[in-house]
Amino acid sequence: MDCDVAVVGYGPVGATAANLLGRYGLKVIVIERDPDIYQRARAISTDEEVMRIWQSVGLADRLQQDMLADRPLAFVDSTGAPFYQTTITGRGCGHPPQQFIYQPAVDAVLRAGVARFAGVEVLLEHECLRVLNKGDHVELMLADLRADTFRRIRASYVIAADGGSSPTRGQLGVGYSGKTYSERWVVIDTKLLKKWDAHDRLRFHCNPVRPTVDCPTPLGHHRWEYPARAGEDDNHLVSDAAVWEVLNDQGITDEHVEILRTVIYRHHVRVADRWRVGRVFLAGDAAHAMPPWIGQGMAAGVRDVANLCWKLTAVLAGHAPESLLDSYEAERKPHVTEVTRRAVLMGRVITERNKVLATIRNHVLRVLTKSAAIRRQGQKLYWIPEAYYPDGFFAGSGHKAEGRQIIQPWVIDDTGARKRLDDVMQGRWTLLHIGDLPPEAHAWTQRGATSIPVRDTTLTAWLRDKKATAAIVRPDGFIYAATDSVTPLAAPPAGLDCNPTPVTVAGALAPTLNGVLA
Repeated sequence: MDCDVAVVGYGPVGATAANLLGRYGLKVIVIERDPDIYQRARAISTDEEVMRIWQSVGLADRLQQDMLADRPLAFVDSTGAPFYQTTITGRGCGHPPQQFIYQPAVDAVLRAGVARFAGVEVLLEHECLRVLNKGDHVELMLADLRADTFRRIRASYVIAADGGSSPTRGQLGVGYSGKTYSERWVVIDTKLLKKWDAHDRLRFHCNPVRPTVDCPTPLGHHRWEYPARAGEDDNHLVSDAAVWEVLNDQGITDEHVEILRTVIYRHHVRVADRWRVGRVFLAGDAAHAMPPWIGQGMAAGVRDVANLCWKLTAVLAGHAPESLLDSYEAERKPHVTEVTRRAVLMGRVITERNKVLATIRNHVLRVLTKSAAIRRQGQKLYWIPEAYYPDGFFAGSGHKAEGRQIIQPWVIDDTGARKRLDDVMQGRWTLLHIGDLPPEAHAWTQRGATSIPVRDTTLTAWLRDKKATAAIVRPDGFIYAATDSVTPLAAPPAGLDCNPTPVTVAGALAPTLNGVLA
């Protein structure tokens, strides 16, 4: 076998997958047709859960240096006056809840991370011409675009993260259901020359005449997006004259920004009919596409591979049955569907063209959101849904904590060092417990799960709120099973070996796990 996993596509989703798999010591081949990082900034934001995933591969702190965290968000009317302002509230993941990014910089750090792992081979300027399931492996035919030669490789599994137009999905004959909106959108990327009021915050200009998204991006950049009007010519829309007309209306001149590029695109709301065909898995835009309104396109793909890679590792190591891989789509698809629904809803609110309805919207939101409690509650309805999987690889006991991602406070490990919880658990099966171990704990520790008593007040309060005195945490931080000390803790499922797969993160020391969280 040439590799354990072949990753097709080397954007942020594919690069995250390569880091996750490389961390476990797997042999990986990454296939990418482009010669270098794509320089147009597509994704513009990320969130605390994604940063937690990047933390697991030792890259979060470096990535943080190039991000804008905790920027205010404002919805403004046609006069520029805000009718709703807020800052996104965190859910306890140990990172800022929303951050603006410059995607080429993120890509560069993720690729530098991949270079740490000797078992990961990156083939740039290679195109995957064919993906064929062959029973116990997948055969891939590659074209070397530089040498004009061909190469056949064999992989135990394949992750196709090759974008919305995914050639791999097409080869597999998988449908891509949904719709492409006919409305054209203009995207302007600029270099910041001179600051202006509100240059560092996200503003949705909810003007029925020309709805516009006004978005800060780090490293001296700024972006605007707005829909084309009926009858406007594409060539004119991307001309400097047309762009400056829109920016000048917002008080932005050539003293403030330099235009780097202007492009036109259409929004998509689509999802693949199947996310798995044999040993090939679709991830990111290859599996689903959504509008940009809550900045979750890239983030959803990163969540995909975080869910998938630990499962592939467990199966390849013989620590779990191959049927574990069926839980990937079962867990991720409902969450993606809800994220997409919320993104579409936000788009409708922002781009309302009826002036009467827009006036009503402005007035109602201006009145309602004067209450801090309503603002907090509103985020639960329109922003990113909680990291919760109601179905999938869980005990199925119906416990309130089951299927939820555990929070990540700072804790004190057994050496007295202050660390984030995930850095202590290190992506391993862990039994967290308040007080005495439940009687059923032995079945889990015998299988290789690590037992850690919890004394951190934040984590204790979170577990008690979920009516849990003990919880089995999966390698991806989701709770497999929990108990309230009255009902028995679910036993390990058949075929599961919790003994940890060695984790290697260059430049980082793996902390011990037999400590007390204080």
